[in-house]
Amino acid sequence: MKRIILTFSILVPFLNPAYTQASQVVEKNIEETNSTYSINKDVLYGVDNQQKMDIYISKNPNKSKTSNFTVVFLHGGGWYISDKTDVQKYIQPYLNRGINVINLNYRLKEGIATASEDLTIALNYLQENNSIYHCNLKQVILSGFSSGGHIASLVGLSANNKSYPFPLHKKIKIAAIVNFAGPVDHLDVVEKTFMDWDMQITNTINVKDIGNAMFPSNGYVSKDSITSLEPITYFDKNDPPFFLWHGGNDDQIIPSTFVEFIDLIKKDSKKNIEVFEQNYYHSPKPLELKEAYEKIFAFIDQL
Repeated sequence: MKRIILTFSILVPFLNPAYTQASQVVEKNIEETNSTYSINKDVLYGVDNQQKMDIYISKNPNKSKTSNFTVVFLHGGGWYISDKTDVQKYIQPYLNRGINVINLNYRLKEGIATASEDLTIALNYLQENNSIYHCNLKQVILSGFSSGGHIASLVGLSANNKSYPFPLHKKIKIAAIVNFAGPVDHLDVVEKTFMDWDMQITNTINVKDIGNAMFPSNGYVSKDSITSLEPITYFDKNDPPFFLWHGGNDDQIIPSTFVEFIDLIKKDSKKNIEVFEQNYYHSPKPLELKEAYEKIFAFIDQL
């Protein structure tokens, strides 16, 4: 039963009012947020109807360093399900501090490569239309949960690497990456975990379906064939600061897939932050989320 509860809260996340109240992260209600932000919902940044984003621009920008950042957040769901409406608990802390936020949907059920490409497409769209939206794209913080954390990490770490096939506009600068339990390495292991996990999560979707849709291939992929989609491939000393949250009880993105990446970020512990507890699961509980954001804002304040 424990595993079923975890899977529903991770692969089909939703915002439970009691859950939000317990976390004490949301200090403003939706009406208060609406009054202090100019909000554009469901802005199309591509030709596919899934390529939509919500844009939150503060009506009262101040001169603090933190408020000058633009946070782009991507939901989880295994590159297969879920939606930007499921992540209010993750974006609300930024909105409480007057930070501009882009809440991003991306193409689902079309593989990791397609989903990841959409972050680049969205950022480049914002750059090309910045006279309309007025985002600060010279200080972008990429963030996400689970598959969204993977996409944020992949695009953020590859931004200074010419081998990545979907380059960002040269005027866009990534200031930091904040990853909640998103894969950074061993996507073949993640794929196998899902493909071998025979459990129905909705009437029409099995966990196996998610694994089968990760890559356009028949059967398990080889490690060598997917390195271009693994964030660790692009890691170097010139990358933006990295904040990683993950747990020892994660049965979706298992802890062993993080080991090599953690060794890399720990080479500069003043720049990069790892938050890890053995008793954490894949998705942070309310108090864990509150504590994580306290550390995230301390991290951001040092940028």
